[in-house]
Order: sequence, then C-alpha cells, then structure tokens
Amino acid sequence: MLSRRRHRERAPLRIRFRRNRGRRLRRLLYAFLTLLATLCAAAVVAYHLTSIPKPHPETVTQSTVFLDADGAYLGRRGPVDRQDIPLSAVPRHVQEAVIAAENRSFRTDSGISPKAITRAALATLTGGDPQGGSTITQQYVKNALLSPEHSLARKAREALIAIKLDRTRTKDEILEGYLDTVYFGRGAAGIQSAARNYFGVDAKSLTVAQGAALASILNIPSYYEKAGSDPKVTAKLENRWEWVLDAMAASGSITAKQRAAARFPAFRFYPPGETEGQRQYLIDVAAKEAADRLGITEDRLASGGYSVTTTFDLALQDSATQLAQKHPGGEKGVRVHTAVVGMVPGDGAVRVLYGGSDYARQSFNDAVSGAVEAGTALDPFSEVEHAGEPLSKLLKKPAPTPLELASVYATVAADGKYTGPYTVARITKEGRTVYRARPDVRQVLDEKEALVAGARSGAGPTPVAVAVDAGAGAGADVAAGSAEAKGFAIAGAGGGITRRTVWTTGYDGRLALTVALFADRAGSKKGTTVPAQLPNEPSPTEFAQRVAAGIWDATASKGEAKDGP
Repeated sequence: MLSRRRHRERAPLRIRFRRNRGRRLRRLLYAFLTLLATLCAAAVVAYHLTSIPKPHPETVTQSTVFLDADGAYLGRRGPVDRQDIPLSAVPRHVQEAVIAAENRSFRTDSGISPKAITRAALATLTGGDPQGGSTITQQYVKNALLSPEHSLARKAREALIAIKLDRTRTKDEILEGYLDTVYFGRGAAGIQSAARNYFGVDAKSLTVAQGAALASILNIPSYYEKAGSDPKVTAKLENRWEWVLDAMAASGSITAKQRAAARFPAFRFYPPGETEGQRQYLIDVAAKEAADRLGITEDRLASGGYSVTTTFDLALQDSATQLAQKHPGGEKGVRVHTAVVGMVPGDGAVRVLYGGSDYARQSFNDAVSGAVEAGTALDPFSEVEHAGEPLSKLLKKPAPTPLELASVYATVAADGKYTGPYTVARITKEGRTVYRARPDVRQVLDEKEALVAGARSGAGPTPVAVAVDAGAGAGADVAAGSAEAKGFAIAGAGGGITRRTVWTTGYDGRLALTVALFADRAGSKKGTTVPAQLPNEPSPTEFAQRVAAGIWDATASKGEAKDGP
C-alpha cells in the first residue's frame, strides 16, 4: 500500500528532468571546464617540456663558392648548394617580398596560424591532401628543425616549437634562419644560392623585380625552377610575381613608382649549359690550392661555407674556350689537345687556364698536369748561366707543363723576377678573411739575361727576333702583321709531317700567354696513351697563333675598357 502511494507520488520524467536541468548543466560546465583546464595544463607542461631542437645537419652544411677576380660567380663545391648570409646582406625589399608571398602577418603573429593548423589537422584525420598556409616561423621549424613526416603529433610539436621560437627569438633572427634554409629550386637552398642560380648575382644585389620573382618561386619551387626556359612555367610565375608586387605596393613596402617601374626579370638558362662544365677545370685547381692554403681536406673545404675569390678572369676564360674549341680534331683514333695559360708577370696570378675541351670526358687538366715535349720552346734560354731556383729546374725539363712554361716567360716579362703561379687570391668565411695571397717574388735572373732571353725568343712586346717552329726552318722570314710579328714565339717538337707539339708564347707587362697544342692516341695497354702526330689540316702553328692572338685582343680590349676614355 505504501509502495503504491510512493509510485503515484513520483513526478513525471519530464518534470523531474526540468527540475534537474540546472544541476545537469552545472555538471556539464564543470566537466568542460575541467577538461579545458586539463588541456591547458597539458599544453603548458608540453610547452615547457618542449625544447627547440638543433637544426638538421643538412641544413647547417654549406657549400663553398668560387668567384673570379672581379667577383663573378664561377661555381661551387659541396653536398648542398647553400651559404649562410646575415639578414643585413638581404635587401629590405627582398625580405618584404618573401613576407608578402608567404606570410603577410609575419611581423605581428605569434608564430603560428590557428586556421592553417586546424586545416592541416582535418586533412590528416580525413586522409586529404597535405595543407599549406603555415607561417614563416612554422615553415622554418618544419624545414630546418623537424622531420618532414605528416602526422598530428609532428604538427602539434611544430606549433609548440614555433610559439616558443617566436617568444625567444626576434623576428629578424627567425627570418634570417628561414631565408638561409628555405628551398628555391634549381638545387638552391637559401636566398644567396638562389640569387646566384637564377640571376648570377649575390643576394645583396637583387633588384625589386628579382626579389619578388624569387619570393614567388617559393610557392612551388620544383615547378618554377624552369622559369626562363619553359614558356608555360614563365607565364605562370609572372602572374604570381605581379600578385606579390601588388601586395608589396599595398602594404607600403615599395612605392607606387617602384611598382610601375618593375619589369619581369630575365633568368639564367636552366639547366646550365656547357660553359658551366668547362669551369670545373678552374674549380678543381682552385679547390686544391684553397684546401692546401687552409690546411684542410678538399671535402672539408667543400662543406665549410667558404667564399674563394680566384685569380681567373671569366671573360678571358670564355674567349679562350671559344677559340680553342674551334679545332676540328685529329684523324680517327687521334685526339688533339689544346692548353692555354695566361698569368700576370711579377705577380703569378693565373688569369686564363684552359685545360681541356670537355670536363665530362676528360677531367685531367692539360694546362696544369699535361707534360708536353718542350722541343725548341726553351731554346732562347740556352745561354742563361745563372738562373736561380726554381727557374733553373724548369729550364732543364724536357716536358714541362703549359703552366710551367708560362711561368718561365712571365719571369722574362718581369725582368728576371720569378713568382710561383697561383689561382686563389682570397678566402673568406662568414665575411671574415681567413687567407689572402702574398706572392713570393724572387730575382732568379739578372735583368740583362732576362732581356737577352726575351730578345732571342721574340715573344715580348718589341721583338728583335722570332723563334719559329723547328719544322719551319731556323731563321724563317716573318710576314709583317702576322701573329709572330706582334710578339708571339712559335716553337715545338718535331717538324714537317712528324710535328708532335706546338707552343705559342707571348707576353708584355700585363700578361704572359702560352698556348700548347699536342696530340695522343690510345696506347697498347688499356687506359694508357702515347704521343701522336698533330694533323696538318688545319695548320697547328696557324691555329695556335689564332688562339693566342684572339685572347691577346680580348685582353687589350678589356684593358682599354677599364682605362676608359
């Protein structure tokens, strides 16, 4: 009876739920707040426990770059095409172009983009395509500090490190790290390598248009790296370039006048052509010398981030390459070699060093390592009695290298002063000079003997006599206006149809130039070669003279251009 009464007195569920609704809402609120507090506490703990990792080894490895005597980019050595430079070496308009292209709120954000993180998390959970839109800080963390895997855990860690990085480092420090590590395509990591690979200049010399183009490339670097050689790629990049410049003008990073004056820049051709490979001969020699000067291995040099200023003159080098490669070659089985060396008398700086026609087929440098029969090339020195070292040893060599012969005639041009040839003028690292060439000048001939040797060779600027090829007959007449009459000595080994080598040498106070022509064929043992007869057509003496005269004319033209009107 009592139980029935209690059953009848129990309120309906709807009423009971309404009565308890406030209490239930309070419980839900407490649970939510507890969960939120737990998550916040976990985030705080995770933040404090998260340390900023050191950059990956590959992101701190730098290449060593080689420049010619005027600072023009020659090439690089190293596993990664990257060189660190301070942010102060990056023009402000280039910095702003990257910010406009990649993260316009960079200067004011906290290092992360909540929208981008949410978008990436949803894509990961649903199996969608990876999402971009990260801040510059996040991109730097992802590229330089973390592995490239796509997972929620890695994305969460990326965000925590980005926040911590933003709180512990300045925006300029973050931007500097980003610009030194971000990939631009064409194998270039970092703004310095990108500037050289795309435009052939240092980052500090980038124009507004060039800076905006590099910033535009960051969107899809592997696609845009063919800009300038692929019309479709170039057109698409130009559209994005316009968009970046418009954003820069809208933000005040550039003036309306700068925006109106900007023209889409011309890119270096990609992939590089044959002249790039030809320069490997120069880099080989300079890299070995630079490593020796620093007392380190060539491998360590290559990954050390050095900047090596060489003594080479790329304009003269390219002229020598074009002239020397015009020789058609020998008959079947006979390979004709041309070596060219040009060096500064009294200083030893090597300006021209042509060591072969194709580095891919022959990495051996004929100009530096090729021992060529001297023949009559050293006859003008036969009466020299008191030659000091190392000249006396060179004069006794039956097969000197073209570099050695050039140094002999450079000694005559310098009034008997010998200076060892060198190819590295200066080495810097992080803007600090770690090596500077100091030529060792020695008086190895008295001035009278040097004058007599020069007069006998006829290789000087005012020749008295001319030494001709042994096969042409001693004392042969020289036609006025010919290469010999301009001060080039012609000598060699063999004569007539048995001519094996031809030397052409000339000098003045600015340059001692030697051109060597010789031939070889495969020897009886595998991998060996033996001397061969030079082909008679075209005439080897005339060809050597043309090469020498052409380089001499290029040298004179450059000297006149420097001197000015």
